[in-house]
Amino acid sequence: MQAKERVRAKRLYNMGRYGTGLLFMLPWIIGFAVFVLVPVSWSLFMAFNKVQVAAGGLKYEWIGMRNFRDAFLKDNIFPIELITYFQEMLLMVPIIVIFALLIALMLNQKFPGRFIYRALFFLPVIFATGQVLSELFLQGAGDIPFLDQYNLQPMVEEYIGEQFSTTVMAVLGRAVLILWYSGVQILIFIAGFQTISPTIYEAVRIDGASPWDSFWKITLPACVPFISLNVLYTIIDLFTFPLNPVLKHIRDNMFKVDTGYGYASALAWVYFAFIFALIAIVLWLFNRSLNKRRVHS
Repeated sequence: MQAKERVRAKRLYNMGRYGTGLLFMLPWIIGFAVFVLVPVSWSLFMAFNKVQVAAGGLKYEWIGMRNFRDAFLKDNIFPIELITYFQEMLLMVPIIVIFALLIALMLNQKFPGRFIYRALFFLPVIFATGQVLSELFLQGAGDIPFLDQYNLQPMVEEYIGEQFSTTVMAVLGRAVLILWYSGVQILIFIAGFQTISPTIYEAVRIDGASPWDSFWKITLPACVPFISLNVLYTIIDLFTFPLNPVLKHIRDNMFKVDTGYGYASALAWVYFAFIFALIAIVLWLFNRSLNKRRVHS
């Protein structure tokens, strides 16, 4: 009998503890259900329908997978823009992460006024977002003049081929994004450097290790989790870029008579599937590398 009472008391205790946690999470759960879960579910429902604007509101006609088939079989723009932007992101993501790592290494050093430089690299994150970024690019603030002045297009085509020259030139033309989209990554790397104990650097310095050796043997291995975090953040940040041509194509199809909300929702879900697949591959690669490190250690 006492054993049953102990089990019952333990169960009540766990229910009270978990109930307290759920109570604190309740505002977030309600907000997620109302503002995220319902719209996302409704978008998935519309992706399988032909949505038309009628007198009494929206008219739904169930068409199954037709919207998804049309995205690849009838739409001549969406697959090309999707693949092209996907190739650009495969180049942009490592460039931004490596640039953020190098700048974070410099900003982590002790020198007068370093907090000012940290603020300067983070300011574009605050100002160059959404409509502000779109207006800046429309006014030519993101252009790189020397690309046209020195006519680099033929040179790039000669060395890497015409097939990949468009992607490389597009990445070079968006070099300003490396500065504007690296502020958060720099802060994450700086925070990661603070987790490394200074005594480790003192010990290897006494043993005669150079700063170059310290970086490859201590700093970089300790920053692997932060590198994976920055890669994931950069992927999501760039795939929601305001001037993203894929998002523009999805928005344009929302207001066309022959496509509408249903087809645009299907395009959005295809786009999300590509992003999700890329994130899953990145997570798998980093988990595999971390598991190898644990085995060897």
